[in-house]
Amino acid sequence: MGKQKQQVISRFFAPKPKTPSSSNPSNPSSSSSSLSSLPIPPPKISATVTFSPSKRLLSSSNSSPSSKPPKLPKLSTPTPPPSLHEKFLQKLLEPTHNLPEKPPPSQAQNGAAVKYTPLEQQVVELKRKHPDVLLMVEVGYKYRFFGDDAEIAARVLGIYAHVDHSFLTASVPTFRLSVHVRRLVGAGYKVGVVKQTETAAIKAHGPNRVGPFCRGLSALYTRATLEAAEDVGGREEGWGGDSSYLVCVVEKNVSDCDVRVGIVGVEISAGDVVFGEFGDGFLRSGVESVVFSLSPAELLLGCPLSKQTEKLLLGYAGPASHVRVERCSRECFKDGGALAEVMTLYENMGEDDSKQNVEGNQRLAIEVIMDMPDLVVQALALTIRYLKQFGLERVLCLGASFRPLSSNFEMTLPANALQQLEVLRNNSDGSESGSLLQSMNRTITTFGSRLLRHWVTHPLCDRNMITARLDAVSEIGESMGSSQASQNIEDLAVVIRPEISHVLSSVLTTLGRVPDIQRGITRIFHRTTTPTEFIAVIQAILYAGKQLQQLHNEEEEEEEEGDGKFRAKIVRSELLRKLILTASSPTVIRNAAKLLSSLNNEAADQRDLQNLIISNGQFPEVAEARKKVQLAKEKLDSLITLYRKQLKMSKLEFISVSGVTHLIELSLDVKVPSNWVKVNSTKKTIRYHPPEVLTALDKLSLANEELNVACQSAWNSFLVEFSNYYAEFQAAVQALAALDCLHSLAILSRNENYVRPILLYDDEPVQIHISAGRHPVLESILQDNFVPNDTDLHADREYCQIVTGPNMGGKSCYIRQVALIAIMAQVGSFVPASSAKLHVLDGIYTRMGASDSIQQGRSTFLEELSETSNILKSCKERSLVIIDELGRGTSTHDGVAIAYATLHHLLEQKRCMVLFVTHYPKIAEIIAEFPGSVGAYHVSHLTSHRNEETGTMNSESDHDVTYLYKLVPGVSEKSFGFKVAELAQLPSSCINRAVTMASRLEMVVSNRSANKCGKMHLLETSSLCQKDEKMTLEMESSKCLDGYKEFFLILKNALSVDDHAKSLQLLNQARGLANELISS
Repeated sequence: MGKQKQQVISRFFAPKPKTPSSSNPSNPSSSSSSLSSLPIPPPKISATVTFSPSKRLLSSSNSSPSSKPPKLPKLSTPTPPPSLHEKFLQKLLEPTHNLPEKPPPSQAQNGAAVKYTPLEQQVVELKRKHPDVLLMVEVGYKYRFFGDDAEIAARVLGIYAHVDHSFLTASVPTFRLSVHVRRLVGAGYKVGVVKQTETAAIKAHGPNRVGPFCRGLSALYTRATLEAAEDVGGREEGWGGDSSYLVCVVEKNVSDCDVRVGIVGVEISAGDVVFGEFGDGFLRSGVESVVFSLSPAELLLGCPLSKQTEKLLLGYAGPASHVRVERCSRECFKDGGALAEVMTLYENMGEDDSKQNVEGNQRLAIEVIMDMPDLVVQALALTIRYLKQFGLERVLCLGASFRPLSSNFEMTLPANALQQLEVLRNNSDGSESGSLLQSMNRTITTFGSRLLRHWVTHPLCDRNMITARLDAVSEIGESMGSSQASQNIEDLAVVIRPEISHVLSSVLTTLGRVPDIQRGITRIFHRTTTPTEFIAVIQAILYAGKQLQQLHNEEEEEEEEGDGKFRAKIVRSELLRKLILTASSPTVIRNAAKLLSSLNNEAADQRDLQNLIISNGQFPEVAEARKKVQLAKEKLDSLITLYRKQLKMSKLEFISVSGVTHLIELSLDVKVPSNWVKVNSTKKTIRYHPPEVLTALDKLSLANEELNVACQSAWNSFLVEFSNYYAEFQAAVQALAALDCLHSLAILSRNENYVRPILLYDDEPVQIHISAGRHPVLESILQDNFVPNDTDLHADREYCQIVTGPNMGGKSCYIRQVALIAIMAQVGSFVPASSAKLHVLDGIYTRMGASDSIQQGRSTFLEELSETSNILKSCKERSLVIIDELGRGTSTHDGVAIAYATLHHLLEQKRCMVLFVTHYPKIAEIIAEFPGSVGAYHVSHLTSHRNEETGTMNSESDHDVTYLYKLVPGVSEKSFGFKVAELAQLPSSCINRAVTMASRLEMVVSNRSANKCGKMHLLETSSLCQKDEKMTLEMESSKCLDGYKEFFLILKNALSVDDHAKSLQLLNQARGLANELISS
């Protein structure tokens, strides 16, 4: 309401716009000019008024020019003069005509010259040089926005914008610069700060005495560069603990769908540089995995890019993400131009920095760059060119900062696994709450939290490295008094000293209270730090080093045991000992003490740059400037002797009032020379500045400015010297971050009663044995109500589990917890189980949930099959594959067929560890093809019994389901979807109709099955009858043939005998047999 009032009042008291007089005599309004002077009654307010000048201008411009003029009052009834309130309403409701046309240059195009003030002319020139930058221009004690920038600032910052001369303008106070810059950068803008490049004293003695202050772009800020930038970086506000990678992507087409991708990611505020080149398919799963694991704050697209890659990256940098996208062409980097660009940077840095730095870090960096693939070199050249405008390209000159995206000892989790397993963020609101990282994170420092994030997204694949981490966690946990940490400690002595956890806790707690020292040393390297931050960061590193020295000052001490002696080490874990030695290196402690001894702490607290550096002859220009200041002060103070003689006042002294120094205070009756300048006065006195004092003050002010310039140059030179120590300080901070992560994992294992996993050797068969495994996130929510489950997979026995069961029965929770336990074990953490015995996996692949990507033109089912295709291409024998409800995005027959074929391919071709969740019982028939390799399981539940007499199902009994969440052998025949419908509070009528429909469908299916069985029975019966008839016919035909043979034999005998009586008897017998044959 305050802004509306301010705008209304400013409009009311503003001068009325001058309306140009019309010279056209045919204008109809000219004929009634005599009437226009008459008072007009106040209009009735019949609508809500907008307070936006732009909206009022738009509404007035859209009004019809042919509208009828308002009716004039009759002359016979004079109207009383309007009241103040009526005048206010008139001023409020009239259209605004004095807003400047947008944009002003259009007037120049039409021939009308635009007159700018000197300040506006500077703004126009700056905007022409930096068209994509939102400029904040320093004017006095404010930073002002002009034109479109003012409109954006008013919307994002919630400040008031108004018209001043030729531009819309808005302003913020100078002491709130960091707050407003962070808000604008957080909204995705590229912000530039324009400062005055000269002071009043220097301007008075320079050639630009009459003109405005010279101004120039002093700083640029984006999300990726903010924490390393000057003036606003290094604070814990906003996203200080999150990663802020700048990721540059370039690619080269290999075929119609496949590409080669080169990526360089730079964490500018932490000095971390990752790079890699890889082949990617049509789905760009490799690019997606890198983007999800790095979570960049800014994307640099090396054009040209393919449509698939650009769609993926622009989809990630959506409006809600505030990820800024910058495009740049790489056409200039053909024929080796990229490598030349990179090497030019190192040549220039070699001239600026010391010889020691050139021979050390830069040589290592050049070796790394010469081994980089061509696409990575192009991405690096684009990144260097982009960072030059911020002055932050020096971070790419450190060889120790470079690391590849993928390595043989780290597993890169795919984007699907990170998202579907909720490793970094939950799937409900996208926050870190409820994720695996949040449940494991017990770190105290922000840089330790960033390193733990990297550990979780890149689990180790080397058994020895995992064992080293587990040994360190075990030792820290035992020193805390954990009962579980002592289990399965390999090759560690029994004696553990409590000093380890106490010293680590003390050091990390102290580091957690100071600014982020990892970003602090990088800001020192970039020369953007403040003296206060420099002292705080170096003091924190010095304190940590001295405290950790307690753990290795007496690294080996002799203790007596009976008649002999043995040597006991304070720290027995090799990894712990290495990290402690790196963080408390004598070189680091010595250099930190040396740097701190060169600075004055009190001057740093008071922001006194002149007395900050204890030079000891190191900076002669500072000593010379101080000498000039001292001489100017002495000359100024000596003038008082002259005025004592002139005024004949022996006790006359200079005084200071309200910040004005060297004033001569005299009574009213004292006469002074006419050239003395009166500064101020009271009732009894007048204070003067003689001309000689003014001249001396002017020279003193100039000398102070020259001293400030010399001290600033000395401070920059002092920061350049720090570059020689940056590598070792960075290593010390990284060691402290690793100690924080190990300490966090030890606290996690102690508080949550986790156990140490047993890691199998590489020559053993791949297997996963988990006893009473628990979901690490849900367990913290459900506490003792969580139901644990066992997992038993073995490459030589059963390496696939087909899991069925009711909806919401816990199937997805079970398979997720197996994957999360495997990730935690390879991170080096203890795991939520009573025991765990695992093989080191080389990949974890998931296909879970339902989602589409409309922006990329991919349906839900295409997403399912795309993820499945990527799994089938990427998984190996030592991989864990999790597939949840594959095939539900299409018809039942197609879904069952695709799910069956996919599982068959995994079992026959890949032979990896598989957890396959499905609602299709038909899939379990694959057990017959792979006996002993596949097991069928279901999530147990309790239901009411069916009505066995009628053979029908009671609709209420289908809803009465009790979930037991325990995995047991067997196949579940039903999914109990109506229980979920009840939980979703579907209308009861809808549920009853669905139950009825389901019963009918089941009846139809059962009838079809019965009819099919009946037809089969009839076919079998008819075939049996045909066989019987055939056999009967065959028997009858055989019997007839024997009768005929007997007939002809009798007839032959009757004709051959000579005895007539015998012949007659045989003929009668033949006749009787013939009658039988005819009758049959």
